[in-house]
This record gives sequence, structure tokens and C-alpha cells, in this order.
Amino acid sequence: MKKFIIEDSFWDIFPEASIGIITVHGIDNHIKDENRYQPLLEEAEQKGLSWLTQDDFASNPVIAVWRDAFTRFKKKKGVRASIEALLKRVYQGKHIGTINPLVDIYNSISLSYALPVGGEDIDKFEGNIRLTLADGTEPFITLGSNESEPPKEGEVVYKDDAGAICRCWNWRESVRTMLTEEASNVFLCIECVDPERREILTEAINALKDMVVGELGGTAEAAFLDRDHKEVVID
Repeated sequence: MKKFIIEDSFWDIFPEASIGIITVHGIDNHIKDENRYQPLLEEAEQKGLSWLTQDDFASNPVIAVWRDAFTRFKKKKGVRASIEALLKRVYQGKHIGTINPLVDIYNSISLSYALPVGGEDIDKFEGNIRLTLADGTEPFITLGSNESEPPKEGEVVYKDDAGAICRCWNWRESVRTMLTEEASNVFLCIECVDPERREILTEAINALKDMVVGELGGTAEAAFLDRDHKEVVID
């Protein structure tokens, strides 16, 4: 039995955070039509732009709240939240490319609701997955690299018994657990650090759950974690 556990070291820094998670079992994530989700992504890009109401990109609340969050823990210099990276690309007039069905779907939800969304292959986890602070020794290899780049001590990470899964909270994921076409049982999460956006988080989780099952099959269960609800079974 694998669990997702958010440890107290995280809550000590982010007591008002909320994490919505979805566990999905038995999906078919194979690419059948390379252009299937491009229209979905382009529609989501326009929704994403609607959250950018300030002329100064960094002053938009959906960006500023994550920039503030990333000042509260040790991290690699210059890193930004995943939602900022997506929105900045769209803001600069660039399109989000397709990767595989599940990643395309969760990127569309991320843009539409202006929240970080991520996903991993449950079958690749070693033991429980934890959102916690790194001790600085966790192995971590990201896509396009052959060398391990462990997180800094005190960096917010997702990790399991084999090492870091995602560095700098939601900045960069490990190639070891990333979602490929072969993924069948998956862990999805949407993160919120602004308590005023919890209703948006709920809408986003429900939309993601419905879209994944509707498009890729399988069964899905959603849960919400906060300081009073710190863990959930994921398989």
C-alpha cells in the first residue's frame, strides 16, 4: 500500500496551502492522433491569458503568489513555478506543444485555472511519496541529463525511497517517474498556496478527473490535503 504524505516540515512553511490529488488506474495513454489535443491546448492558452490582467507579467496575482512562495525555501537560483513557465510562454506568443495525451490534458487544466499541475507514474514509485524538505542527498536525474543533480538541503521536493521525484516543489521532474505513453496508473496533483483560490482548486481537480477518465478510460479518485488532512492512500 503506497501513500502520499505531506510532512510537517512543509506545513510549517505553507500552513494555508491546499493540494488536490487524483489517483487514476487503468488508463490508456498511448498517442493515437498526434494532433488530437492541440485544439484543447490552444483553447487553454486563451483561458490562461485571461488571468494576466496586469501589464507587468510578474505583478499578476497568479504569478506573484508563487514567486513569494519560492522565496520561503532554499532552491536553485532562478527557478520558477511550473505555472509561471507555462503562462510566460503563452504571454510571449508561443504555443504549448503536445507531449502525450495525459500531459496534454493536465497542461490544459493548468493553463485554464492558472494553477500548477503535475503527474507521475505510480508504478515507478519506491515506497511512499512525500512532499517535504530535502536533506540534500536525494538522487535526481531530469530529462535530457545523465548526471544526478540532488536538491539543496531544505529545498521543497516530492520524493520517495529512491530519491527526489520533483525538485523545487513543482519546477522540474525526475525522468525516473515521469509520465510516458506506457503509464497506466498515475498520480496527479494540483497545488494551491492562495486560500482565496481553493474554490478554483476544487473546480480544477473535478475538471481534470472528468477529462482524464472521459478521454483515457480507467477509474479515478480525488482527495484534498491540507494541514488537517496530511496523507492519502494512492494505490
